[in-house]
Amino acid sequence: MVDIFDEVSEDLRHERAVNLAKRYGGLLLLAAILVLVGVGGQQFWQARKARLANQAATQYLALTQTMDQPQGQLTAGAADAAAQKLVDFSKSAPEIYKTMARLRAASLYANAGELPKAALLWSRVGADEAAPQLMRDAASLLFAQHEIGIDNNADILGRLQPIVQESNPFHGLAREMQAMVYLNEGNIAMAKSLFTQVQDDPNTPQGAQNRAQAMLAKLNG
Repeated sequence: MVDIFDEVSEDLRHERAVNLAKRYGGLLLLAAILVLVGVGGQQFWQARKARLANQAATQYLALTQTMDQPQGQLTAGAADAAAQKLVDFSKSAPEIYKTMARLRAASLYANAGELPKAALLWSRVGADEAAPQLMRDAASLLFAQHEIGIDNNADILGRLQPIVQESNPFHGLAREMQAMVYLNEGNIAMAKSLFTQVQDDPNTPQGAQNRAQAMLAKLNG
């Protein structure tokens, strides 16, 4: 009798499974396909992302190899043309290469005397939240360096403010730029205070310390 009940129970389970398969088999198959597509899709996008990064690296190196010579050997026209190629490349490049291309193009524009074009690129990199923070800070410093006396001082100081924090590796250079802004405004007391901080900060690059010391000597002379 037990065997009969077992067989009936097994038959019922089998029948239930068949009915479930008939009713929901399509949905279960679809769910399984979606899972597989999700996993495969993720792997596909990761592979595609890696492939695009490799392509971008190759393109970036190809573009910059012809520029890797002393800036004095590049005519203004050649530098301008090279910078434009980098700008065009940056429009479709992955984030890190986009940022690198913009910074390199800005440098070429600056050396070619095209400061407004350089400043525009530095400003864009500095405001790009997807770009690496150190690159954003470097771009803001370069913008400040070239725009003192040209751009609004309040705008420059606003760009420098996040960088002057002690935890930022560029804080000494940012303070030096702040001092130059105040000096340009005629606020000698604030400029001297900032130059003194730069001069006395052991974590500031030696070159910046030396420049601050020289400026203090002139201002105190």
